[in-house]
Amino acid sequence: MTVLSPKPLPLSKLKVLDVSQVMAGPFCCMMLGDMGADVIKVEPPGTGDQTRRAMGFSLKGDDSGGFIALNRNKRSIALNLKTEGGREAFYELVRGADVVVENYRPGVASKLKIDYETLRKINPQLVYASISGFGQTGPWAGRPGFDLIAQAMTGVMSVMGYPGMAPVKSSVPVADLGSGLFAIYGILSAVIGREQTGAGQYVDASLFESALGLSIWESAEYWGTGKVPAPIASANRMSAPYQAVRAADRHFVIGAANQKLWQSLCHVIERQELLDDPRFLTNVDRLRNREPLIEEIEKSFATRPAEEWVDALLAVGVPAAPIYDYAEALESEQAQAREMVMEIEHPVEGPMKSLGFPVKLSATPQQVRYPAPLLGEHTEEVLAELGLRPEAVAALRERGAFDR
Repeated sequence: MTVLSPKPLPLSKLKVLDVSQVMAGPFCCMMLGDMGADVIKVEPPGTGDQTRRAMGFSLKGDDSGGFIALNRNKRSIALNLKTEGGREAFYELVRGADVVVENYRPGVASKLKIDYETLRKINPQLVYASISGFGQTGPWAGRPGFDLIAQAMTGVMSVMGYPGMAPVKSSVPVADLGSGLFAIYGILSAVIGREQTGAGQYVDASLFESALGLSIWESAEYWGTGKVPAPIASANRMSAPYQAVRAADRHFVIGAANQKLWQSLCHVIERQELLDDPRFLTNVDRLRNREPLIEEIEKSFATRPAEEWVDALLAVGVPAAPIYDYAEALESEQAQAREMVMEIEHPVEGPMKSLGFPVKLSATPQQVRYPAPLLGEHTEEVLAELGLRPEAVAALRERGAFDR
């Protein structure tokens, strides 16, 4: 467990209403919670966030491992926003909130009467973030917002894998997670801007734009050459050799990304003649002749195990590494030293391993204040903080606030 900071965390004065489900929104709000924000997860009664039942393996309780991994440092309140009572309770939350995050399909929040235009009248300082598949405008705005769809329609899938093979996507959901991170960037920018203007604003993030926004090398290649980028497997579009190569026992990766490193690589594999080969004289030459380049250096790599080559290359400053699976990566000495695996006590599951904080703050280190909440676990607590008396809560209940 991370040591608790004696100082207030950077976002400890920020109150966030998480009205999102699945990955992009919950990931965004969890990161805000890790930095100290008071995140209240607003979920439908009975079912909650659909990710609670999403994964194909069982735990002790009803909630999935995926939900638990995406929702630490939040409190849960169960509200039926389709009812008058549920909306009334939500509006009370909005009055004291700084940020609302939702990821409905465009138009749904308006039908529920929890859209930005409605809520800004209640709280003009509110920063309201919408995360959707394609943004709130444009001809594709109404399309479903899934990571697979975004990867397909941004070109990401077109450059994955090997030339000629069937399309593959990145198993790590780059559009989902990327949109969550870009939303954080927009939210915090708006919060800082509010200090100057006194007014909140609307943040519009999308999976489509996030995946495109991460396509730096591919877009540069297309605009610079006029050629459509093609799959290049593990290789790099800017330098060669920079990819996975085969040793005697397994693959490993090398990154000879400049002329000095290329010279050092040739020295280690005792292939000085490659330095004078006209096909490989410069990085541009090596990129143009990547396939014969890899064929040549793999002849040398085939003579020894990957571990020996990695050690020899690192000894002269050439970037090289083994290719780990997730068991090896999570159990590695570096992951342990950087506290990227931590244990969280869950009220039902007991001790559970969780990914650690991927960025470290020296004076106010992040901390786990809450495990992923049970559905509606904090409903009464949150309502009490609003100052609602029991009779007011009973009236909300009569109007369907807490029922399916």
